[in-house]
Amino acid sequence: MSVSYRQPGVVLTDRRFTVPLDHDDPAGETIELYAREVVASDKAHQDDLPWLVHLAGGPGLGAMRPIGRQAWLDRALRDYRVLLLDQRGTGASTPATRQTLPLRGGPAAQAEYLTHFRADSIVRDCEAIRREVTGGAPWTVHGQSFGGFCAVTYLSLAPEGLRTVLVTGGLPSLDAHADDVYRAAYPRVERKVAAHYARYPQDVARARRIADHLLTHDVTLPGGYRLTVEAFQSLGILLGTGDGSHRLHHLLADAFVRTPHGPELSDAFQEQARNLLSYAGRPLYALVHEAIYGQGERPTAWSAERVRAEFPQFDAARSLAGDAPLLFTGESVHPWMFDCDPALRPLRETAELLAARTGWRPLYDPARLAANEVPVAAAVYHDDMYVDTAHSLRTARAIRGLRTWVTDEFEHDGVRVE
Repeated sequence: MSVSYRQPGVVLTDRRFTVPLDHDDPAGETIELYAREVVASDKAHQDDLPWLVHLAGGPGLGAMRPIGRQAWLDRALRDYRVLLLDQRGTGASTPATRQTLPLRGGPAAQAEYLTHFRADSIVRDCEAIRREVTGGAPWTVHGQSFGGFCAVTYLSLAPEGLRTVLVTGGLPSLDAHADDVYRAAYPRVERKVAAHYARYPQDVARARRIADHLLTHDVTLPGGYRLTVEAFQSLGILLGTGDGSHRLHHLLADAFVRTPHGPELSDAFQEQARNLLSYAGRPLYALVHEAIYGQGERPTAWSAERVRAEFPQFDAARSLAGDAPLLFTGESVHPWMFDCDPALRPLRETAELLAARTGWRPLYDPARLAANEVPVAAAVYHDDMYVDTAHSLRTARAIRGLRTWVTDEFEHDGVRVE
């Protein structure tokens, strides 16, 4: 039963849907999807409003939990009734976590289950619920980041369900292997780190001091997360957001306190680091992050970790042995995360099996995209740390009729702040 309630300027309704785990086996196992319908208060009884379904970034992140008419949602509500979908395995949809995945059986069964949590399955979920939500009418899709990847898959698999497509920071390469994605990513990350140190030169010494401490001390954060130097470097994921450089600066500034045993990382620093690093609230992100690039017979095989070895300047021990600034890393998942994070440790073997998997289905149809007739517009954030600009623009040229807005005014999270 749907439940409606109000926030300032909006009416919200909780909605739940049942879909097949495997859409090729519609009579088989099912899972539940949760979505929140949002409509402007003054349009709540307007039955002819077109629908917009929002696909969030990630993978593995639930949709936004709105408080009134925030950021992009305010603009969308002028024209649409919005559906904020928790993609399968996220948010209030049937979860996929260290607590629930053992219900599937051992690691092999868990890995097989998770092969159904990629963009192709998400698109088929959307098509299943669209018919119930709109009565069969096509709707508009807004895809942010990974949600944009899903939108391009949607254009490839089921364009008949689409009225319009809007993409923000999420035009994927149609044919790049994960190795190509990370070979393009590490130089971008290095540029973002250099820009951070140019803005906050005092952070060069602060980051080196923290890294040196971690190389010589075993640090376990509240909740059991092991803070290694590699984990500390991964805080660089902040640098892909509009306020991330400032947030990282404030975190580094308050790292140490004096104690009877000498300088130690403060409780405040440790708590903030744990909140930023732990995947407890988004384990699916770590499990299928590289799988979103899987197509064909080539495994992803811990791509980010392997490719990082091609960029030795990211090696912390090497930096500390010389006078080079410590380089942070960006949006990447590594096998050591499954040792450091209590939310991931029981899933290490499952992750290994996904990394070794071959036979991934294609996610995009270049011929169908070249003949596209659905209106598509995409915001491309120039030098986006998370999604390569060159890859995005090449895809933009491959989708017939797609209009781009390329800007360096915003970072990857531009749509959330404006």
